[in-house]
Amino acid sequence: MTEAVQSRRRDPERRQRILDAAAGLVSQRGYHDVGMIEIGAAAGITGSGIYRHFDGKSDVLVTMFERVIDDLSAGAGEVAESQAQPLAALRALIQGQIRFVVDDRAVAQVYYNEIANLPADDRRRLRRKQRLYLEEWVHQLAALWPGASDAELRARVHATIAAIQSVLRYQSGLAADQLEGLIAGIAELILVGTDEGRGDGLPG
Repeated sequence: MTEAVQSRRRDPERRQRILDAAAGLVSQRGYHDVGMIEIGAAAGITGSGIYRHFDGKSDVLVTMFERVIDDLSAGAGEVAESQAQPLAALRALIQGQIRFVVDDRAVAQVYYNEIANLPADDRRRLRRKQRLYLEEWVHQLAALWPGASDAELRARVHATIAAIQSVLRYQSGLAADQLEGLIAGIAELILVGTDEGRGDGLPG
């Protein structure tokens, strides 16, 4: 095992400081306007020391995004294993997304804005993981809308997540708990609200 790999495994707290620093800087200035030395300095690591933890800026971004989608997927997996009723399961998925964008705003902004800057192979791999995560939403929603087409279900899921992530593009001025409650209500209305064209409703 090389010294670099040993260092990466030995000091996960320092790696996390680097990821946090990168998220803050990139969310403010954009991926291309932030350098590795700046990230290292913001994390309290000078000079080339940052390269003992990451191979380069794209490696920082890939690691950050991998954790995002793995955490969201793990939450979705827990929802599936809980065997909750579909509406309760969808509410849990909504809350998972809301916690991500409210509690980890800088990371969420970077994920939303910068995923196109990943190396192509990494981007494709993470997109596959993202699709699997979304499949759990579609699966739960299909149980509530048994007559809906696959295209309609997916449109509702994507619209719901887009509504949740919209808070990344502005400062609401609301307290976190107020914002979470408001967005949760809007997201649920988009995802499982009554369709007037069907003339039927869903359980509240």
